[in-house]
Amino acid sequence: MKRSIFIVFLIGALRCSSSEQRDPATILKQSWEQIEERGRDQPVTLFMWLGDPYINDYMNKYVKPAIRKRYGIDLQISAGQGAQIVQTLVAEHDAGQPSQIDLAWINGETFYQLRQIDALLGPVTDKLPNAQYIDFSNPFIGTDFQQPVSGMECPWGNVQLAVIYDSQKVPAPPKSFADFPAYIKAHPGQMTIPNEFTGMTLLKSWMIALSGDPKLFQGKFREDVYTKWSGELWKQLNTLKPYFWKQGQTFPEQLSTLHQLFANGEVAFTFSNNDAEVDNKVNLGFFPKTARAYVPAPGTIQNSHYMGIIKQAQHPEAAMLVANFLMSPEAQLKKMDPNVWGDHTVLDLKKLPASYRARFENLPTRQHAPKRESILGMAFQEPAPAYMTRLYKDFRTYVIEK
Repeated sequence: MKRSIFIVFLIGALRCSSSEQRDPATILKQSWEQIEERGRDQPVTLFMWLGDPYINDYMNKYVKPAIRKRYGIDLQISAGQGAQIVQTLVAEHDAGQPSQIDLAWINGETFYQLRQIDALLGPVTDKLPNAQYIDFSNPFIGTDFQQPVSGMECPWGNVQLAVIYDSQKVPAPPKSFADFPAYIKAHPGQMTIPNEFTGMTLLKSWMIALSGDPKLFQGKFREDVYTKWSGELWKQLNTLKPYFWKQGQTFPEQLSTLHQLFANGEVAFTFSNNDAEVDNKVNLGFFPKTARAYVPAPGTIQNSHYMGIIKQAQHPEAAMLVANFLMSPEAQLKKMDPNVWGDHTVLDLKKLPASYRARFENLPTRQHAPKRESILGMAFQEPAPAYMTRLYKDFRTYVIEK
């Protein structure tokens, strides 16, 4: 009898303990010192895109050892992004289970969907000491696809869409979206559009450029704006379709496929959401040394990516320690080096201690990518997530399958 009472008491105690750990208010009430104490020596499961060897090396060879040394945290990185993260969290919620995910690399549509199902812990950034170095009034950081970040995700990197070309084969690339049609017709087979995230970012930029008024795409999704300017875009793309790679009979489904076509010399252009990616691909020996990147006029989309801490995470304090480290000046400096990753920092250099500011300013300069200061005036804000969703569907319907 005494044994049964003890077991019932133990189960009740464990449930209370588990419930307390998952309660957002309880977690967020803690001081940073308490968060550090509770997060030490815990595992953290991070879901993220693993498609780039430079990014993987940064995480595995720099972040994981640094986190283990500082906090004893075992950072376990798994492949997972977008809909996969959302579907996993929905299934766990329906089953009443704590999440297998503690932390996730997110932005845009995924951030929107996670907010809709209330899956993120927060507001959390005001608990993280390194958030003091971030200017959340910067619309390219404090706003994610027209959604206020509101402390619900932690800025990690900032990038802008760039066109990559082989300068040996293309001595005079089209300088603007308005120049694209004439160039593509005069040079058939050199360009195509990947039917994935980067390709849709290209199409959003192209659509905004066609409109001549980026402000039309700010705020909530507007059906009239989308219908008018996507219609103009489909007309232009269908006129150009015979001049794309493979006469437009097929389009790459993955950016890695297009990168490989570019590396093999089958096409003369590829694209990247990271304006500095061309440097690390050349350094890797994957792209030719003659590869260059630029931003066509009047501009392309610039956005930020973030870390989201999962509300039902089993190790939320440890996840907060990892997120804070990823925003630290030392981790951001390492990541911004073109020889490491080349991901532009989210830190406001004016807020940094002078010693760190000098180190950022003296990083190796970009050799093949455009200077950041030269493209800042050519940045479009990300439209609302629905523009991306509609472009995915309609590019297939009105261009690929037409």
